[in-house]
Amino acid sequence: MCDLLCELGTQLVLIDDVHLLDTQRRAGAETSDQLKYLGERIPATFVYSAIDIETSSLLSGVRGAQIAGRFKIFRHHPLAYATEQDRAVWDDLVWAMENLLRLRAHRTGTLVTHAAYLHASTGGRIGSLSHLIREAALIAITEGTERITKQLLSEVELDAAAETQARPARPARRK
Repeated sequence: MCDLLCELGTQLVLIDDVHLLDTQRRAGAETSDQLKYLGERIPATFVYSAIDIETSSLLSGVRGAQIAGRFKIFRHHPLAYATEQDRAVWDDLVWAMENLLRLRAHRTGTLVTHAAYLHASTGGRIGSLSHLIREAALIAITEGTERITKQLLSEVELDAAAETQARPARPARRK
């Protein structure tokens, strides 16, 4: 794998969910060692994505100290919606997600017109936005409407992170 990635000129390697690696168990320790091995042999930037990495076992113990000594932690917060630039970034994200929809009756641009509502509903969390749009699309397909409306969005049950954002009173939710 190292030879192939080097031969292809790989410059960026993304690895998601590293917080799930339990280095206190053999499989997690071996995976951690393998990631370290790859990082030492492939001349690319490695980006590891995780949630609450500081509380995971990945950075604890001797092995964790070695790992922590090799990486910088960048903390990312939910996307803001306060400035024109913030709104442009959010709108582009909504637009990109909407363009992935393959619903027969959905009009492109509908979700972007509700970008402020979507931000308020999800607290600017990309995962929450993705969950909301995906759930609404599934409902639209199963109900045969094949389009997402603001009404439908308001009826979708939000994920736990968005729920704790405490959106004002909502109508009865679809499950």
